[in-house]
Amino acid sequence: MQARKKYVLLGLCTCCWLLLFYWGGLQERLLSFLTRRQGEVVRPWPDWLDRALLPGYAENAELQDGGGGGEPPRQRRQAWASIYKDSRCRMDTCFDFGRCRARDGFRVYVYPPEKNERVSESYRKILASVAESRYYTSDPREACLFVLGIDTLDRDQLSTQFVQNVDEKIRGYPLWNDGRNHVIFNLYSGTWPNYTEDLGFNVGQAILAKASLNTEHFRPGFDVSIPLFSKDHPQKGGERGWLLRNTVPPRRKYLLMFKGKRYLTGIGSDTRNALHHIHNGKDIVSLTTCKHGKDWEKHKDARCDHDNQEYERFDYQELLHNSTFCLVPRGRRLGSFRFLESLQAACIPVLLSNGWELPFSDVIQWNQAVIEGDERLLLQVPSTVRAVGVDRVLALRQRTQMLWEAYFSSVDKIVLTTLEIIKDRVYAHISRNKFMWNSLPGGLVVLPEYSTHLAHYPFYYLSLGISPGQEFTAVIHATSPLVSQSQPIMKLLQVVSKSKYCSQIIILWNSEKPPPHRSKWPPMPVPLVVTDGRRKTSSRFLPHVSIDTEAVLSLDEDTVLLTSEVNFAFHVWQSFPERIVGYPPRSHFWDPVKKIWGYTSKWTNEFSIVLTGAAFYHRYYHYLFSHYLPPSLRALVDRTSNCEDILMNFLVSSVTHLPPIKVAQRKQYKEMPGPQSTNMAPWATPEHFNQRQDCVNTFASWFGYMPLVHSQLRLDPVLFKDHVSVLRKKYKDLERA
Repeated sequence: MQARKKYVLLGLCTCCWLLLFYWGGLQERLLSFLTRRQGEVVRPWPDWLDRALLPGYAENAELQDGGGGGEPPRQRRQAWASIYKDSRCRMDTCFDFGRCRARDGFRVYVYPPEKNERVSESYRKILASVAESRYYTSDPREACLFVLGIDTLDRDQLSTQFVQNVDEKIRGYPLWNDGRNHVIFNLYSGTWPNYTEDLGFNVGQAILAKASLNTEHFRPGFDVSIPLFSKDHPQKGGERGWLLRNTVPPRRKYLLMFKGKRYLTGIGSDTRNALHHIHNGKDIVSLTTCKHGKDWEKHKDARCDHDNQEYERFDYQELLHNSTFCLVPRGRRLGSFRFLESLQAACIPVLLSNGWELPFSDVIQWNQAVIEGDERLLLQVPSTVRAVGVDRVLALRQRTQMLWEAYFSSVDKIVLTTLEIIKDRVYAHISRNKFMWNSLPGGLVVLPEYSTHLAHYPFYYLSLGISPGQEFTAVIHATSPLVSQSQPIMKLLQVVSKSKYCSQIIILWNSEKPPPHRSKWPPMPVPLVVTDGRRKTSSRFLPHVSIDTEAVLSLDEDTVLLTSEVNFAFHVWQSFPERIVGYPPRSHFWDPVKKIWGYTSKWTNEFSIVLTGAAFYHRYYHYLFSHYLPPSLRALVDRTSNCEDILMNFLVSSVTHLPPIKVAQRKQYKEMPGPQSTNMAPWATPEHFNQRQDCVNTFASWFGYMPLVHSQLRLDPVLFKDHVSVLRKKYKDLERA
């Protein structure tokens, strides 16, 4: 009985729910039908009061047709595939390594320019950098890599620099081979309004060295992302970074700054149109102007007048010098000139360019130099940079300076970095590691053919926590025939061989007469090797295989020294193994009247050169001298039999950005022969001095700047010249004479 009641109640409840649903829904539909006014459109839910200001959802048809302001990803990928049919190229599939295994190794050939074809100033600098590099060859049969003579930098069809019919021209090159082993330099691609990656010709299997590369289109291990630089970027040298000294605390007047164009329409406008939201006029200065282009007034919005007025209140250079962080938002393309400007100014770049493959990303660790933001999260940028600690700020600023001076301060460095990256891929077994690329002095002056071990380079000792070796090799440059046992070279051999740190002595014989037999040389406690110098002055800095110590003591045959002087200078070098340490100083100066560099041998309190007639340095500089410097400079040295010591000082100072070190000396290094001499020595003639003056200017021209650094530091032994007993001093002989 109880069960029957339960089933009856359950059935009644079910019927009630069904009736309620049926009649309730029907009444609602009848009510809406009866109250609807004729011609009125049904309002979808919800009924927003500001619906006119809100964009509606995309319909299916719109999605199929690619509606909206931007280009759909699928369409972009299809466009890319049609432009770059070899988008999956890698070194092992689209590069002919056989061309690079010849006797000449890595050589680069530049096609001759087309007749009556204009070449932009920037591309002319790129071609000049390749032609002046140590990899250049004029014979295409020797080449491993090819560079087009056609200007491909600006592929915007609206630009005056745009070159027509590139496809037709490159197909006429017999060595084109669908782009294999070719590198194509490009700064601007695409045109209004979408600025796609289209270069206007089929690059085939060529390597792209391109600015504003998108990570979607970047072919890892094959393409090279380069920075966007202006036509005024210097060919060589370039200005130093602005961080001359570390200020404590490292934060500057402004925390964050940006000053630049605002695009009212088109690609890139979304990011820059939103920058005004973070501007507070105090520690964050974000200024934009729409006052650019011919018809900006036709498109200006309600904010333009106020923005333009605020824009004129601040000076861009003043903001660069006094800001801790610099916003680097994307422009029409992903790259921006402000990237290099921020690096030089030691203003930490804050990137707002989603999808940008940063320059030389294969080798540079950019997380140590920049802050990468997100265009969609602009309002989080102020809190992000405020949270960066003081130590981190200082480290980031220092890294910007290292990268700027090593890779970006000139077109020459940008081009050479591109070539070195490609070369490391070709010869992967003897390539630089990430530490070499991201540590001072930078990858360009670290030649992996010398060694791939960090401990073999003098500038890594400190970071690795190791000390240089305890012995040195003396290299004596001999130019006079041996006619007497009383010649200065005989005494010099005895003095040097008595040093407990001397491992061996090498005599570089550059005399016109053949070297004497071994029996003519005095007996010594260390090995003596006589090597033919081939009568070339530059041979004293060749990387002789017989040099098996890290330290090299370079000596002229007439140098007068004591054993204690040699020992003290060696001890000093062990503390500064990356520098030249020696005795005779010289200096350079700028002549404002003649507008040239001058050379002086006057003894003053300031010097910038230590002559290699009596100096210690690391043996790696022999290899750098022979393989890094161009043959033209070494030929100048051999032709004049002069200036090799100045060139070595230029080289070492360009690597270290530091001056040489002078140590205490018993006697002054004499420039002029004594009164008893009847004939003037070659190095004492006016012609010799004038040659050295010319050499300083020639070397400065090749480096693109003056790398020599002045110093007033001289290192003396403890108690040197002090009024105490000589017996209490370690280097007694330095004061007895």
